[in-house]
Amino acid sequence: MASGLFGQLATSLLLGLLVGLQRQRTESSVGGIRTFPLIAAFGTLCGWLAAEYGGWIIAAGLVALAALLVVSNFMLAKGGDVDAGQTTEVSALLLYGIGAYLVIGEMEVAVALGGAIALLLHYKQLLHAFAAKIGERDVTAIMQFVLVTLVILPVLPDRTFGPYQVLNPFEVWLMVALIVGIGLAGYFAYKVFGARAGAVLGGLLGGLISSTATTVSFARRSAEAHGHGAFAALVIVIAATTVFVRVLTEIAVVAPGHFVALAPPIGAMLGACALIAGWMYWHTREHRGEMPEQENPADLRTAILFGLMYAVIIFAVAATKDEFGERGLYAVAILSGLTDMDAITLSTSQLANQGRLDAGTGWRLILVASMANLAFKAGMVAVLGSRELLRHVGILFGAALVAGGAILVLWP
Repeated sequence: MASGLFGQLATSLLLGLLVGLQRQRTESSVGGIRTFPLIAAFGTLCGWLAAEYGGWIIAAGLVALAALLVVSNFMLAKGGDVDAGQTTEVSALLLYGIGAYLVIGEMEVAVALGGAIALLLHYKQLLHAFAAKIGERDVTAIMQFVLVTLVILPVLPDRTFGPYQVLNPFEVWLMVALIVGIGLAGYFAYKVFGARAGAVLGGLLGGLISSTATTVSFARRSAEAHGHGAFAALVIVIAATTVFVRVLTEIAVVAPGHFVALAPPIGAMLGACALIAGWMYWHTREHRGEMPEQENPADLRTAILFGLMYAVIIFAVAATKDEFGERGLYAVAILSGLTDMDAITLSTSQLANQGRLDAGTGWRLILVASMANLAFKAGMVAVLGSRELLRHVGILFGAALVAGGAILVLWP
């Protein structure tokens, strides 16, 4: 019992020291490396007393601490040393709350929260610079992501409906949130690094946001500006390679128990495409260019359309398997893979995770869909791009399709 109490107190003091050290370095006039450990320890002591005498002690301690902070700021204001910010005061109140929570809650949660507070305080300049750099469009993207994940998702029913019992509104929208989150991460990476990203970074960001949109953008650019076909082809093939990283990430999130069975052939395809992209990079390393402006990946209409596509595909896979057996699934994979890899990957992984689909069939469906996706992008290049770009993309994607076919035939 005593060792547990001393552990709580030691953790409280260490978290207080961590936050206090950061405040000391900023020359806070309210509290520093000594004050914050005392505040955290005070919270822990109030938590111990509350366990014996009632929760009112924690409330009384919080009121007392708030009163001390008010008096401290009042005295500083009278002396002319005025700090308009409230960061230190709020941090002190949080440290008190963490100290009290250590007594009744999970230590891991308290430690994580204390560490997060210290990081937020330490990276003040970086966070302020980020907030100043983003515009209204970027704030809209963040708010739409909040709408998708924190507003819509929690209210959806978490149970299956309809024939074949595969349509779960909560799970469908959870897949939407996953894809929007991946796209949003790429979008803000683009914002951080700017339009003048190199071919490798440009292709990686394009693959994270939308490889199809990247292919369309660079195909159009190659048609308008002659002589940039090789650079455009490099960005397109890197974006297409990044798709397989997305695929592996989605499998790991949706079907972690089947990752070992589903991932190796997809990883082999990723390796083949990476070699092809590396070969292209070696031959075009002197070329330079800019990333085109990226669209908001958290757009609500796009999210709803993806949710509908995912629901249709997971239903089609289940219905086709029931009516025509596993051979009929390849037609569904080809059709769905033409324009988007996420929906077929997530639906196949979900069915494999539920035991409704054999893992061997699952990875083959994903690989077939990816080959259809490559063929579709080559078609877009043929329609929208220059002849130079089509020649490069034809060779690169042709080699990737040969590699995919070999994996399908030779993989045990």
